[in-house]
This record gives sequence, structure tokens and C-alpha cells, in this order.
Amino acid sequence: MDAQVLGISVDHIPCLKAWAESLGGINYPLLSDFWPHGEIASLYDVFIQEEGKSERAIFVIDKTGIIRYIDVHDIDEQPSNDEVRAVLREIDPAAASKEQARKESQEPEAAPDLPKGGIVLYCTPWCPACRRAKRFLQQYDLEYTDVDITKVYGAADQVMEWANGNRTTPTFDIDDTIIVDWDETKLRRVLIEKGYI
Repeated sequence: MDAQVLGISVDHIPCLKAWAESLGGINYPLLSDFWPHGEIASLYDVFIQEEGKSERAIFVIDKTGIIRYIDVHDIDEQPSNDEVRAVLREIDPAAASKEQARKESQEPEAAPDLPKGGIVLYCTPWCPACRRAKRFLQQYDLEYTDVDITKVYGAADQVMEWANGNRTTPTFDIDDTIIVDWDETKLRRVLIEKGYI
């Protein structure tokens, strides 16, 4: 697709650099809206003045500068990229057709060989609920397989299949019992039923 991804944050540059490094690097530019603090976020009406931070939001802007899509969501939510891709295809159908033709001409990739058995945790590096889930499992000294859906081929697709098309993290596969999202009560119940705790 003929599109440019930009990340904009009200944090200062050293903070953005540390965040990018914590993710193992990112492949798009990060811009700092630190000074004047939140000026760009304010222009897009997503700056929370009393808290000094911006809401988490996605904007798709076409080449003429018109905003074609807005999604403001909770910090813990990870919106589906499929919806954004659909907007991009609508904006530039010719580029979308070329992209589809390129994909169809390629050899199909082998089906992913994702881990099975035991406790498998599907997560992302930036997900606060994933960190809570890991602390919970560590509290009980439980061994688990950590699958980063941003790096392991096929993991995001598998999570989307389990989560009705959403990339919801954390998602657990505990001996073929799937738990989508962080639900400590349900997780504890399944772990007890399976004899882990």
C-alpha cells in the first residue's frame, strides 16, 4: 500500500527512543509532540489538558490532507489493523489492486508451527495486561511459553481467529482451552481445572 505510518507522542525524545528500543526497534518514524506540549494532539482534539497526555488514537489522512478515518481507543486496547487496511484500500483502490496482485503471485507461506501444550501466552511487548498476566504466572512459579504476536509468524492470525477478528492480548492457550483477554478469575479457574495450581 502507498502509505506512510507516523507515530506521534507527547513524550520527549529520550522517552520515545527508550520505548522503541524496548520493542526491539520499530520501522516507522516517531515524532515528539513534547514542546509546545501536546500542540499537535490538541489540533486533532485528542490532548487531555488536565492530565498532560494524549488519548491513544489512529488517524488516516489522505494525500490531499483530509482525515478519512479516526479511531480513539483505550490505552489497553489494540485495534485491528484490518480495519485500517480497509480504509487504505478504499482511499487508493489502484494501489490496493497492485498489492493484492503481488501477494497472489507469491508462493504461499507454510502454515505456522505455533507452540502447543502447556501454558502458551500470546502477547505484545507494550500490553499492560500482558505484564499483569506474566506476573500472575510467575507468582505461581508456572512455566509458560511466551509468544510475541508482533514477531512470530502466524501468531497474530491465530489470536485473531480466537478473538473474533481482534488482536486481543493477552490470549492464553492452556492445553487447548483458550482464554481471550486478561480475566484473572477465569484464568485461575482453568489453571485449577487443568491441575497447574
